[in-house]
Parts: sequence; structure tokens; C-alpha cells
Amino acid sequence: MTARVDRNLYPELQRFGATDISACFNCGVCSAICPLSVDGASFPRRMSRYAQLGLRDKLLSSPELWSCYGCSECTDSCPTSADPASFMAAARRYAVASYDRTHLAYLLATSRVFAGVFVVALVGLLAAFMYSVHRPVDGSTLAFFEFIPSDFVHNLGVAAMVVMGVAALVGLFEMVRRVLRGPGVGTARAAIRKAAGAAVYAVGTESLAQARFRKDCADAVEVRPWYAQRWFIHFATMWGFLGLLGATMADYGLELLGVKATGTPVPIWYPVRLLGTLAGAALIYGTTVLIVRRLRKSDRSSAHSTTSDWTFLAMLWVAGVTGFALELGLYLPQAPAWGYPMFLVHVGVAIALVLLVPFGKFAHVLYRPVALFAIRLRG
Repeated sequence: MTARVDRNLYPELQRFGATDISACFNCGVCSAICPLSVDGASFPRRMSRYAQLGLRDKLLSSPELWSCYGCSECTDSCPTSADPASFMAAARRYAVASYDRTHLAYLLATSRVFAGVFVVALVGLLAAFMYSVHRPVDGSTLAFFEFIPSDFVHNLGVAAMVVMGVAALVGLFEMVRRVLRGPGVGTARAAIRKAAGAAVYAVGTESLAQARFRKDCADAVEVRPWYAQRWFIHFATMWGFLGLLGATMADYGLELLGVKATGTPVPIWYPVRLLGTLAGAALIYGTTVLIVRRLRKSDRSSAHSTTSDWTFLAMLWVAGVTGFALELGLYLPQAPAWGYPMFLVHVGVAIALVLLVPFGKFAHVLYRPVALFAIRLRG
């Protein structure tokens, strides 16, 4: 198959945050030092080479692009300061934008002004839309789902999930189409034979348990306690968000079963509330540490922050903090004046996070398992 050269590839990657990858002279130090490059593989060197040669299709069809955990050992060891770790992150942002047909991911990743205005406007529109159906409530205690009908909030959430799902499927289809055109996939019979094991590895071992992140990509600069290590911070952030999503869905399920009304105070040991409390604490802890490290630039992986990094972390942090504040407000003897406005902000941010999954940093939740699945099938 003839490779098509795209002379605009390297300038485009620079728009997504890639550093001067032209400094790379393909020495192979990054592949030698990378803990994820095994059995003579040329990762991540091959990705840089694709960019230098303008091989856009080969870059976008490489599932290895998504296996990087951003430990930055390659950057620390690079003799020409080409910063391959930042290049890999930029290449992933470029891939997300390439898979997206709406052009929204491109604008969110390359324009700080657009990203800031768009996110604030989206949250504001969602909050205003909810407020348009608000009802008068007794001011003695907070009653969120009397202020905004619970069915309206749930239907809005379902609609957001549908929109996100359609956009995600379009992006995943584009990614799979490109990856399957790449070399080494093998025969259909071989793929089917290995599919079950590859799926367990991609979703369970790597994406959820983060086995190689913990074992191979440990913090190398300094010895840190387990609660300050990069893998645990990422683990707390990921599972905090998933836990809150699970608690929200479980709470709605209990409402449908008539066990409890949505938004009503329950004891701390109530399973759904306990799950939401622990998940919220994990989310706030993880995002706070990540934000502080990016502000201080105290971590190799946080030395270079982009608009998508800040937008994603800020939205997660606001969702977690406002959720805890609302939970506290339910148990106060008098309804606080900030309760209902904060409820609108909290729900607006949460729904905006769902809508933006296929278009920003959170997109790796979709693409990474698929990429790891393909890598496992190729052996």
C-alpha cells in the first residue's frame, strides 16, 4: 500500500502542542528507555518518524499512540531535547480531532478563547434551560427536585448520553477503520480466537486496573508514598468520576423502584450515598493534586499544560466540589441562599462533561481500550 505524504502534518501537530520534533534524529534512545517498549519495538520513536515524514495515515492508524502513560522518561533521556512525551500527547489530541467529523474537537484543542467561551456558554445554556422549568419551593429546606422536576433532569441527562453516544460511535468507527487498515492485524480467525483475552486485557487489566501504569510507569524522579504517586492520582480521578456516575444511576434506579425519592437526605451508611461520598472525595483529591502540580509544574508529566488539560480538570473539580456542597446543604437546618444556583451549575457542568466526552481529553476513555485491544490482537 502506497503511503501518502502530508506536508502539513507537522505544522498541524504543533497547533496541538507538539514541541520541536524536528530535533529528533531517530537515535532510538526513547524506545530504549520506554518501559512500555518491549521485544525490539520502536515505540515511541516510530510515532515521531511518522510525523517527520508526513505520514498522517500511518500515525492515525497506530494503536500504539494510545498506550503512552506520559511518564516522560523519554523526554528526560532525549539527547536533543525533542520532548517525545509532549509530542505523543499532542498527537493524541490531533487524533481525537481527526476522528471527529464536527470539527469541535479541533477548535477545543487549538483555541483557548473558543474553548473557554464554549464551555462557559454550554454550562450557562444548560443551567438556563433547567431554570426555565423551575417551580417555587418552600425556603425552609433544600428540595432540588421540587425546584427542577426530577424527570426533567433525568431526561436531559439521557438526551446528553444519546448525543454523546452517537458522537462517540462516529469517532470510534473512524478510529477502528484506520487501525484495521494498519499492518499486522492478522486473519479474522486469529482475531476471533484472541478476542476474549484481548478484551479482558484492554478493559480490565489496563484501562480499569491500570496494571502497567502501576508496575512499569512508576514515578522515577523521587520516591513518593502510594497516595501521591501518579498512578494513584489518575486512579482516584478516574474511579471518582465513574463512582459518581454509578451512584447517580443507582439513585435513579431506586427512585424508579419506589425505594426512595431522588435528592432526599439519607444516612451516611446508605450504600448509594456512601458510594457517592467516597467517589466524590476521590475525584476532588485527584483533580486537586493534578491542578496543584500543573500550577507548580512540579511533575514531569505536568510541565506542559494545554487548554484541554485545564478545561477538563476544572470541570471535574467544579463538579466534585459543588456536589459535596449540595450534599452538605441538604443537612443544614436552613436552606442556604446559594443552594439552588449551585445545583444548576453542578448539573450543568455534569451534563456538559458527558456531552464533551468525545471531543476533549476525556476521549481517551473511548479510544484507549480499543487501541489496547488492537495491540493485544497483534501480539
